[in-house]
Amino acid sequence: EISNDKSFTLIVGPCVIENRDHMLKIAESINKICNETNTKFIFKASFDKANRTNIKSARGVSIHEALKIFSEIKTNFQCPIITDVHNEFQCKELEKNDIVDIIQIPAFLCRQTDLLIAAGNTKKIVNVKKGQFLSPYDIPNIVEKIHSTKNDNILITERGTSFGYNNLVNDFRSLDIMKKFECPVFFDATHSVQEPGGLGHVSGGKREFIPVLAIAAVSVGIAGIFIETHEDPDNAPSDGPNMLNLKDLKELVLKLKDFDNLAKS
Repeated sequence: EISNDKSFTLIVGPCVIENRDHMLKIAESINKICNETNTKFIFKASFDKANRTNIKSARGVSIHEALKIFSEIKTNFQCPIITDVHNEFQCKELEKNDIVDIIQIPAFLCRQTDLLIAAGNTKKIVNVKKGQFLSPYDIPNIVEKIHSTKNDNILITERGTSFGYNNLVNDFRSLDIMKKFECPVFFDATHSVQEPGGLGHVSGGKREFIPVLAIAAVSVGIAGIFIETHEDPDNAPSDGPNMLNLKDLKELVLKLKDFDNLAKS
């Protein structure tokens, strides 16, 4: 159960699938942390990073290889799975099975009508990342496109707003505004500290600000927090500068639970 009024749900995992063994290892660590903190979690990893800054950057694995890995994670840890899609074909592939529970629409694609409709037609939960270029007041137009498929299982995720070049800022009013559209609202605490293309050939980021933004977001009273994490983010193949070190996850989750309880008491 996911709701703006219930205890927060954590969407958590590495940015991109590196290989089977790494995914199982990191999923095991996340599962242990969430069991110890009594936190509901959805495991996240992208099989394809289609919007990398540099054409030479690693993108991930095939969708079929990813499904085998996701299936093993789901069986071992009994957790829901969320992953990105970038086109209608990928939606149709995920629709064929019950391995992936939530289809995620990347921020850059949040207005792509055909993609939103294809995602809605799967009848799975659809999580839409609000584009860095959108106002929170634009969200009803996105929701309406998915609703047109008779799918009401929609999540909306805030991930910062473009502020000049290579920088993002967060307007926490947007969380409260988007809650009024009757969808569970998540806050992406890791992409919100990203500096898109900030290093020239790759994106940068300032992961030291992840905790303060995540705490501010749960204090508003929302459905959940989105956090990408890695045991060695400095050497991760994608989004390392804005991923939380896995060793810091438990401490942050415990803080978030305190603020979440206060916001919803």
